[in-house]
Amino acid sequence: MSGWRRGALPLQALLASHALSRTGNVVTVFAVPFAILGAGGSALEVGLAAAATTAPVVIGGTFGGAIIDRIGHVRSAALADVISGATLALIPLLAGADALPFPALIALVFLGGLFDSPGETARRVLLPPLSERAGLPIERSIGFLDGTSRLSSLLGAPLAGILVAAVGPYPALYVTAAAFAASAILTATLVRLPATAVPASSAQSYWRDLRDGFRFVTRDPLLVRIVGLVLLTNALDAARSGTLMPLYAAEELGGAAPLGIIVGAFGAAALAGTVGFGFVAHRLPRRVPFALCFAVAGAFALAPALGFQVPGMVATAVVCGLAAGAINPILGAAQFERIPTELRGRVLGLVTAGAWAGMPLGSLLGGVGAELIGVRASFAVIGVVYVGATLTPLFDRGWRLMERGTA
Repeated sequence: MSGWRRGALPLQALLASHALSRTGNVVTVFAVPFAILGAGGSALEVGLAAAATTAPVVIGGTFGGAIIDRIGHVRSAALADVISGATLALIPLLAGADALPFPALIALVFLGGLFDSPGETARRVLLPPLSERAGLPIERSIGFLDGTSRLSSLLGAPLAGILVAAVGPYPALYVTAAAFAASAILTATLVRLPATAVPASSAQSYWRDLRDGFRFVTRDPLLVRIVGLVLLTNALDAARSGTLMPLYAAEELGGAAPLGIIVGAFGAAALAGTVGFGFVAHRLPRRVPFALCFAVAGAFALAPALGFQVPGMVATAVVCGLAAGAINPILGAAQFERIPTELRGRVLGLVTAGAWAGMPLGSLLGGVGAELIGVRASFAVIGVVYVGATLTPLFDRGWRLMERGTA
């Protein structure tokens, strides 16, 4: 990685800790459903557990950002991993003692996920000063951070499958706890901010800090547009990937194995796109590449709408995944430029919460659409709405605020 300065170690440690933390999350998401099913649980219980892993992101993002701004971003990232890991380690401990009723499992999964969003927000807020210290453009650092997220998802699922098969779902959660512990240690020992980059603690009340964050998000014209667009596309993505793709795979592609190949192809391409685009993003305009790449990524829904089989789906996944990799480096850089340093934790937390808020409804609407108009027709609706929505930055003058020097 040419361009790294001598002061790059804190940024490298941050990226490594992020990869460990995200891998732990992937193992949890994979292991908990198998633990429930292995204990004779129902599909409804699996669904409740899935909801317990997504709802905390909205809650933690909403209320956690103001906390991390108050207690410090390095400390927040380390503490979030410690609390999440300790909470999830209780699951196999209590299961081994035959003291884990289903409500307790749901509560622990919920509590473990509650701190994930503040921890990830804290790591993201640390990027600008650590990037400057390492001599890297912020777009490249965002590409690296999102690349570690995608790599964790790409490798974490097979790792989780091997662990669950080899030792069982509950013991596999000890690996999650160990990953969180390693992430916390890396953050606490190696991630150091320059003295000039440490923000002063707020002298206001927590609720006033939170109010200031809400006020900034709702009054900034670009952030309002970003939250609205990503809320819609995440809801559509939830309907597509969480509900309709498994149905299409079962009906048209021959089951779960082809679906795994398609999802893996999309993930690998998105990883390559994220890291690769990070190297050139700082030399390009933002609005046009953002809109075009976002639209291409959303067009993936049109492949099943047209009845593509596995080869066509894989080819489409590669093209759309590469395009998807360009989205977050642009979004992240534009947000950092607009948000004052002292507000970054609470504002980014609120943006994350808003972006995730539509996902549970999207999953539900995907099932309703499949029942009412069929799977392929539902994909067609999603594809058309997605592409249309993501092209709006080309015609809405407010999106020009995304460009450098307009903050």
